[in-house]
Amino acid sequence: MALGEAGDVRVRPQRHIVRWVILLIVVLLVACVVWVGVRGVLAKNHLEKAVALATQVQSDVTSGNAKAAQASAAELAAETSDARRLTADPIWRGAEIVPLVGPNLTAVREVSGILADVSTDAIEPIAGVLGTVNVAQFKPVDGAVDLEPLVKAQPTIASATASLQTNLERARAVDTTGTVGQVDTAVDQLTSVLAKASSAAETADQAVTLLPDMMGQSEPKKYLLLFQNNAELRSTGGVPSAVALMTAEKGRLALQKQASSADFPELAKPVIDLPLETEGIYGSITGRFLQDVNLTPRFPLTGEIAQQLWKKRYGATVDGVISIDPVALGYLLTATGDVTLPNGDILTSSNVVTSLLSDSYAKYPDPAVQDTYFKAAAGAIFAKVASGDFDPKLMLTALTRAGDEGRILVWSDDKAQQKTISKTALSGELPRGSKTRPAFGIYLNDSTGAKMDYYLSTQVSIGQVTCRKDGRPNYVVDVTLTNNAPADASTSLPEYVTGGGVFGVAPGNVQTTVSIYAPKTGVFTGVIQDGKTRSLHTATDSGYPVSQFETLVKPGKSTTWRLQYIGPKNATVIPSLTQTPGVNVLETKQILITCNSLVS
Repeated sequence: MALGEAGDVRVRPQRHIVRWVILLIVVLLVACVVWVGVRGVLAKNHLEKAVALATQVQSDVTSGNAKAAQASAAELAAETSDARRLTADPIWRGAEIVPLVGPNLTAVREVSGILADVSTDAIEPIAGVLGTVNVAQFKPVDGAVDLEPLVKAQPTIASATASLQTNLERARAVDTTGTVGQVDTAVDQLTSVLAKASSAAETADQAVTLLPDMMGQSEPKKYLLLFQNNAELRSTGGVPSAVALMTAEKGRLALQKQASSADFPELAKPVIDLPLETEGIYGSITGRFLQDVNLTPRFPLTGEIAQQLWKKRYGATVDGVISIDPVALGYLLTATGDVTLPNGDILTSSNVVTSLLSDSYAKYPDPAVQDTYFKAAAGAIFAKVASGDFDPKLMLTALTRAGDEGRILVWSDDKAQQKTISKTALSGELPRGSKTRPAFGIYLNDSTGAKMDYYLSTQVSIGQVTCRKDGRPNYVVDVTLTNNAPADASTSLPEYVTGGGVFGVAPGNVQTTVSIYAPKTGVFTGVIQDGKTRSLHTATDSGYPVSQFETLVKPGKSTTWRLQYIGPKNATVIPSLTQTPGVNVLETKQILITCNSLVS
């Protein structure tokens, strides 16, 4: 009994100790939960304020209010820094191992860290240079753009761009497996916003990198301007009916010499050694005649050919080639306002396309007079832009739209510059897709030998379905061409417009050669026209499978060609489309297809 009592005496203290230890652990756990909970609420408050401030910064930047943007950016950095501090202490990190709750805490901590870094390393620096670099900076003063602020801002913008790209990848790597819907949505929104911001910053970085050098900051530059006429289609837009030599020195642009395609006689052989693929698909005429330099959709090749044609004709080597079409000129006129030509004609944003590509042919039957009219129009618009007589915000919008639609293209003879240009929409290179989203290119060349494409409208549609056992998708590409010319086009339109049947196409009809560039690993499987099986020419160009056909459309009629392809494995997103910019608005649609609708 004594021994039993003694044993009982020894056990009770141990039980008390265990109880106290358990109680202490519970208290600590409760304290940790409270600590994490309180800090979570505080962090949430900071992040909510950060969202509002981020919107404010965007508004301030858009309005050009540098002082307000810098103040809002500083507040944003402080709020996101506090959110990171609240979610990065050891107790919070320790709680991340707790089932169910842990993944959410980890995601919140990572998001807070990303936001803090973006605020400090990207948003604040960009807001800091806003006072010296803004939209108005690109407006000439006394005939010249001050390039020095762009040069000074370049390192800052480059660093901010790198930060955004790094943090975009961090956001994409945040694991949302097991997180609640709110956290999952927040991460998706963050990734989306960073992707847009990264893209915009990259564009700004490219601009401040390219513009000073291309505009003659260090040495004078010479550029050949190609004015493309979409009434007679070429792959990149239209025939270069008019050309001009432009110089750039210390931000000052000047038009030195103007010429027309008639000033360039057709050569007996190409001015450069054409790639065999180009010559096989588009013919040696691509390198022999100025009007055909852009039969190929590869604008860097077009630039090189045009450069050499100018040198052969006038003995001068240009540093680059820039193309623009009348539709883009119309966009520019929304920023400059109307321009008056020497003959009294007034060009506006709403009539410039019709005036240049339709009315002028009826008004001036003589091609030489037409050339003079085109030169006068180009010169008047250029003079107004070069003088700085425009709204800079509207001009930026106009240039962006024209660039996105492929109506302004740029090639530089400088390899470093061209490397940067190649990353932009201005490069005019063949379409580049990704592993999950391939790209198609649809390019049109007039084969009527006239100016009937003013009346041509194009609609391109694409559909995707996966029917194969190997998981490779099937694509359907529909190309619909419509001839909107009047029924009496053969007699009501000038012969210069219809071609008068000189090239074997009856007046009023539109004949077009269509070249479709599929993804590099794509396989062409079949084609029908308006429900009937057809054949076409196949080739390759720079590794791209090319399907080419010629089609004719009478006034008031349409025709639809449907081509089928097998796409690359793992391509899950419907492909993007690049196409020749014509006179009319580009139409692209997505169509629903099924395995049963495929033509075997």
